[in-house]
Amino acid sequence: MNDTKYAIKNAFLYTMFIAIVLLMPLYLYMIYMKNVYEIKNELMLKQNARTIIHNMEEFGHRNEPTFNFPRFQLFQAGLYDSHFEPIFTLIHEPMETFSPGYHKQNAYIYYIMPLPEHRYFNANYLIIGNQLSYISVYQKVALILLSIVIVVFVLSLFFLRRFALPFKRVNEKLDGFIKDSMHEINTPLSIINVNIDLFNRKNPENKYLRRIKAATKTLSNIYNDMDYLIREEKKAFEMEPIQLDEYLRERVEYFYEVAAMKNIYIDLQIKYHPVMTYSIIKLQRIIDNTLSNAIKYSHENTTIAVMMEEVDKGCLLSFADQGVGIAEPKMIFERYYREKSEKGGFGIGLNIVKKIIDEAGIELQVTSTVGEGSCFSYLIPYSILDTH
Repeated sequence: MNDTKYAIKNAFLYTMFIAIVLLMPLYLYMIYMKNVYEIKNELMLKQNARTIIHNMEEFGHRNEPTFNFPRFQLFQAGLYDSHFEPIFTLIHEPMETFSPGYHKQNAYIYYIMPLPEHRYFNANYLIIGNQLSYISVYQKVALILLSIVIVVFVLSLFFLRRFALPFKRVNEKLDGFIKDSMHEINTPLSIINVNIDLFNRKNPENKYLRRIKAATKTLSNIYNDMDYLIREEKKAFEMEPIQLDEYLRERVEYFYEVAAMKNIYIDLQIKYHPVMTYSIIKLQRIIDNTLSNAIKYSHENTTIAVMMEEVDKGCLLSFADQGVGIAEPKMIFERYYREKSEKGGFGIGLNIVKKIIDEAGIELQVTSTVGEGSCFSYLIPYSILDTH
């Protein structure tokens, strides 16, 4: 399991959950802040209205010939008669209500203040207004939400990675154990295979030797998985042209003895003969692990259908068994996951296969019915086949 991807994925999901939960409180907070903003704006309108009245009072005491009506950067004001006809105004927004007090009209707000008659240029009303903008409120709410999301994501990522650390250490120990076991397995396995071949040359084959040979091939497949894990770190994979149909036939023949232990027949049908420049080690891991699992989980006295054919997008390689089926198809590619622990194995074969095909762009479709069997279909695209 990649603990970093696991932590990021779940931290993101948890953060999204928290963000959704906070939407309603933040919405109510936004409404509250908009109301507060409108109250502050009303107080500013009244304050500026008093400023205008103060300036008109000062003008009356100074007896100056011209009155410079106060102008504001964000506010507009004007003087109106008893019929609300403008005597002088800087307001261009049409107003629907003319009763004294504070009014809100769409995004425009204005305040109407009654004036003493014949005191300020024969005006009866002072009106002051401005465009109402909630941008600052929205920015504040967005900043709060963003801050919460970042803090929750960082904390979730930190704690999830901490929680995943013990599992990571267990996986590392298992990987170390597998790699250390390589040297212990290789020598006795080679000795067994060589001696069986030598014995078969001098003596007629018997069922006991066939069973030993099948068991060593099963061990060899596990050994090859271990060897691949070591090579994977060094990226030591040479590319070479491979005749896919011939190589597939070779690997199927290799597993005939293993399948015969359960009286399983491998029905090989080759309808396409492509060539692929690829790592033979990686291709072997794909075919061997798929065939090995098909045999392991098949019922006795059944058939495994292996087919290679050409389809619209490339070469389709399929393995269909008549076995126990898979209850959790998505889980079988997790390292060390074994759906049927009594069947043995380390649970690394299909994890290796998944990494290989993802890197190569090979598509895999798994269909399975519990109690009836499974089918693994690999689509090798034309882009990685030698079509010329």
